[in-house]
Formats: sequence, C-alpha cells, structure tokens
Amino acid sequence: MKKLSFLFIILSLFLNAQTEKENVAAIKKFQKELNTEYLNPKESPLRGDNLKNFKKHPFFPINLKYRVTAKFLKTENPIPFELPTSSGKFKQYQEYGKATFELDGQSLTLTLYQSLDLMKMEKYKDYLFLPFRDLTNEKETYGGGKYMDLKIPSGNEIVLDFNQSYQPYCAYNAFDYNCPIVPEENKLPVRIEAGVMYEDVYHH
Repeated sequence: MKKLSFLFIILSLFLNAQTEKENVAAIKKFQKELNTEYLNPKESPLRGDNLKNFKKHPFFPINLKYRVTAKFLKTENPIPFELPTSSGKFKQYQEYGKATFELDGQSLTLTLYQSLDLMKMEKYKDYLFLPFRDLTNEKETYGGGKYMDLKIPSGNEIVLDFNQSYQPYCAYNAFDYNCPIVPEENKLPVRIEAGVMYEDVYHH
C-alpha cells in the first residue's frame, strides 16, 4: 500500500507540473499575440510615433496565483442595459453571470457581461466581457481599469486568468476608440499584479 501511495503522489506531482507548464505556455502565447497585434499597423490601436516607437508591452511577472477557478452563477432573465463609455456614449450589454473566487484571503465577486452587438455574430456568440478595476490602477496599470476576454463556461465554474488581462484600446488612443467604463460593482479592493502593465506615454 505504501508503494502505491508513493506512486500516486509522484503521479500527482507530475500531472500538476504538466498543468502548470501548460498554463504558463498559454500566458506566454497571449503575451506574444498581443505584442504582434500592436506591432501590426492594420490591427494596432497605436498611431504615429506611438506605433513607430512600440517594441513590446511591459507585463507583470507571470504568477499562477492570479489564475483562479471561480464559482460561476448564471444570471436568469438578464435585462439589457446601456454601459457608459470613455467618450460619453453608450454601448448595449447584458449581465451574463457572476464569478466568485478567493484571493489573498478575501472572497471576491466579478460580474461578466455580453455585448448585444457581438452576440449576433457567430464568431462571438459565446464571448464574455470582463472589465475590472483593482488597486494597481493609476500606478502600474491604466487608471480606467483592465479587461479580460472569456468564453461561456459549460458548468458552474470558470477560470479567470488575470495574467491574460489587458488595457482597453482607449488607454493607447483616446481619439479613435470608445471603451466601456468599468462598472462600480467590478472594482476590486486588492492588487492584481498580473497581465499587461501600463506606461502612460500615450496621452501627452
């Protein structure tokens, strides 16, 4: 029995190491793709000297502490509403559900949304939008908050990997882009030291 227990422990450690390796690889892929997008004049929100001078994004060090499995509760009969944007206009969204998780000893909840416009497109019909703010905003990250892209979960859990969070386009180009403002309910009382950092050189 002791031999079987030892083998089980070794197997568990191996599987955990493999999973961790895969999670880190997914984060590095996200970082590479984001840098590639911003370097491409056809896709980048950057213009002029900002595009010419861009080399790569600054990122927080990868930390799997900020990859959390949250309890997910779908919102029944959501009511469409207008989410204000950075330009003073509005975009149509509806609440899809709430994700509750533990971080730094605190129980936290974030609301996930669906864009009514994107819901009509086959490519984005399972897309969820997660805007949030935390205590790094206006310091290491953009003052207006950060975003995360997610897919509709199949069960009652959803993985939130803050290592794959990013700044809205309007953080880099407020003239051409109109970004949803983070709702009050998605302001976190903790530091999320993960994802893209921000150097405020774009609005001067």
